[in-house]
Amino acid sequence: MKLLLDTQVLLWAAGMPESLSPAAQQMIADSDHELCYSVASLWEIVIKNGLGRSDFLVDARLLRRGLLDHGYRELPVSAEHVLAVGSLPAIHRDPFDRLLVAQAMVEGIALVTRDARLAQYPAPIVRI
Repeated sequence: MKLLLDTQVLLWAAGMPESLSPAAQQMIADSDHELCYSVASLWEIVIKNGLGRSDFLVDARLLRRGLLDHGYRELPVSAEHVLAVGSLPAIHRDPFDRLLVAQAMVEGIALVTRDARLAQYPAPIVRI
């Protein structure tokens, strides 16, 4: 199964795995799962780091390199993903999260998140 980690889950998986539940840690460690991250997550990290958000104090270049070195697949943002955002109901206001939902829908990848609002979307979502 392909798993697209939302930005917060991605940050925890990469730098603070103890923040994840044991079940989430096991799901991410399962070699049967193909782990993916979105370029939108890197963009979100760069933007929020630049704004001084303490929960995003990560060097996005180092994070990307580490993810690639650990076998994560990078999911670029396509026009199809962007256009799919327009068809989403207004459940969540965060543009980065909405783009991740659209990517999961278009690509048929399960989005892994702790966000209860994201789990309300009619998309393949795994709430941890």
